[in-house]
Amino acid sequence: MRAGDFSKKDGIVKLLRRISCGAFWIALASLTSMAVAQTPRNLHWTDSWAASPMQQTFYTSNTAFHDTTVREIVHLSRGGHYIRVRLSNVFGTEPLHITSVHVAAAVATNSSEIVAGTDTPVTFEGSADVLIPPGAAYVSDPVAFDAKPLENLTISFHLNQPSMPETTHDNSNQVTFMAPGDQVGATQLTDARSELHWYWLTGVEVGTPQPGSCVVAFGDSITDGWQSTVNGNNRWPDDLAARLQANAATKNVCVINEGISGNRVLLDGSGPNAMSRFDRDVLSQPGAKYVIVLEAINDIGHLADQQNVSKADQDAFYHHLIAGYQEMIDQAHAHGIKIIGATLTPFKGCGYYTAQGPEFEAMRQKINTWIRTPGHFDAYVDFDKVTRDPAQPDRFAPEYDSGDHLHPNPAGYKAMANAIPLTLFEK
Repeated sequence: MRAGDFSKKDGIVKLLRRISCGAFWIALASLTSMAVAQTPRNLHWTDSWAASPMQQTFYTSNTAFHDTTVREIVHLSRGGHYIRVRLSNVFGTEPLHITSVHVAAAVATNSSEIVAGTDTPVTFEGSADVLIPPGAAYVSDPVAFDAKPLENLTISFHLNQPSMPETTHDNSNQVTFMAPGDQVGATQLTDARSELHWYWLTGVEVGTPQPGSCVVAFGDSITDGWQSTVNGNNRWPDDLAARLQANAATKNVCVINEGISGNRVLLDGSGPNAMSRFDRDVLSQPGAKYVIVLEAINDIGHLADQQNVSKADQDAFYHHLIAGYQEMIDQAHAHGIKIIGATLTPFKGCGYYTAQGPEFEAMRQKINTWIRTPGHFDAYVDFDKVTRDPAQPDRFAPEYDSGDHLHPNPAGYKAMANAIPLTLFEK
């Protein structure tokens, strides 16, 4: 054979190799597309769990996660046959690279152990890894996973590059586990440590053949569950979710908790102010049909902290707060969402109750009167009435007081949830 023949043959072999390689990747892409395409098209998506993202404030040093597995535990409200995971880098200053994400059923809320046989990979546009730019949030592909109502799931992900935990939810009251290396598929994490924060995870959606709806619990630490039981899932939104699932007429209704401890209506505090996050945390949530608003006790408290607040300043504060409520009402109605006001609970005896305490107690009562007045919110729930001491209505009832005179204990949270008429969500 002549030298030219060898050259031609070599060129043909290289060409065939390129064709074969291209065919392989085309076939792989086709398989990935087929896997995504096999997800039923008639699924209805609603949030089943959520946590409002906020900029981290609890690290004082340049702490970064590097070659770390993070395993977070979430408590679903409604079940479904498919799920989607939502990750956020909204407060990040650098791209967030996650090399792999898995979901599984949790053995217990105080353990990193998962139920054998439930570990399931999660993909983003068919890929195991995802790069989330600063300021962005991504939703995963639908994942076939038989999630049960009120079930605890683990979401595990691996970070292979130094990553600052800039987007978090501070008060999780639920342990999150961190372990060295890539252990996303491990039945139980090795050499794990734990903290009471959620990192980067902001939602789990469920897909069901039947339409569903979502109740957004929107508020501050009393909604976030401060003084509830660690790993106990006994915040008032959790208790409401359990009631909805036990009622045949409301089994298709999810509850998500968009409370931020220390949050305020008018000014930033812990997390963005309520007005600035209402679109993100309420209006944009999949399946949102109802919102319960319990916000303003921190606004009152921070005003009281200023001392010697004039009557004119108090009146201006009330005017601006009510305008904020009205703006939420208008925005909710524009999106077809029923908005339910919650009366503010007592606070006498806590640090907010300064020398001007009686004046700000009168302010709380004035705000509650507005909330109860027909023609403002679509409905209201009277958390004040159910938690106050009948003998001293400016204080928590002793059986519902956590001890700080501002937050309920688990019995108080349960009483709040029980005070919400389920008929509000049956239509």
